[in-house]
Amino acid sequence: MNDILEPYRVTQQPYYRPVADEVALFDAAYSVRMPMMNKGPTGCGKTRFVEYMAWKLQKPLITVACNEDMTASDLVGRFLLDANGTRWQDGPLATAARHGAICYLDEVVEARQDTTVVIHPLTDNRRILPLEKKGELVQAHPDFQVVISYNPGYQSLMKDLKQSTKQRFGALDFSYPARDVESEIVAHETGVSLEVAGKLVSIAERARNLKGHGLDEGLSTRMLIYAGSLIKKGVATQAACRVALVRPITDDPDMRDALDAAVATFF
Repeated sequence: MNDILEPYRVTQQPYYRPVADEVALFDAAYSVRMPMMNKGPTGCGKTRFVEYMAWKLQKPLITVACNEDMTASDLVGRFLLDANGTRWQDGPLATAARHGAICYLDEVVEARQDTTVVIHPLTDNRRILPLEKKGELVQAHPDFQVVISYNPGYQSLMKDLKQSTKQRFGALDFSYPARDVESEIVAHETGVSLEVAGKLVSIAERARNLKGHGLDEGLSTRMLIYAGSLIKKGVATQAACRVALVRPITDDPDMRDALDAAVATFF
């Protein structure tokens, strides 16, 4: 067992409720080390799925939350100064490639395109990572895999993956689960009854119908879990929904009134 990767091991089974054949497909993709792309709206379970698969496959998981200020050096590594001069420190991508972990780049389109191209040599038959500043060529460990995620709903001409990047990956589409499955997830994660969970899902369905008609995004499963957790703690249902569902998603007074009315319909 590699001590460097010990902090990245998923030691407890994350709760994940399969909705189709995504577990079997990812399992097969990992068996041939195919890079994978998880696509879907925010808060629908993309990250939880990767955590679950890392646990199931018993592989370490190094997660990188991508952002527009992230540089290639943040991924690959850099020289650092210490008392003895300079030393090289691998970045998360280099650590995963060198020692054999799954590297998960969350919301990868948030990173600049000149940053994401560093994954290209790792996502084709070469499976190498050039460390140009160090003058080293890292051959990826046999257990290494790259997984990325992003929300296609936020795509734009300025924020999208290049075709040269997309075509290096297999892809799984994620969406909000079917009503009964989502209710089961919310009930399991929060401890509220299936009846209360179902009402929260009904509110979410109303809100999701407003996407593109005043809302940029629908209520996510994650938000429903927040609301259910507050309700389980004894917070009044309408107050919990106001704090966890309505207020975070919009500042428009009319839209808030419409969502408050949807909450009042079910609670």
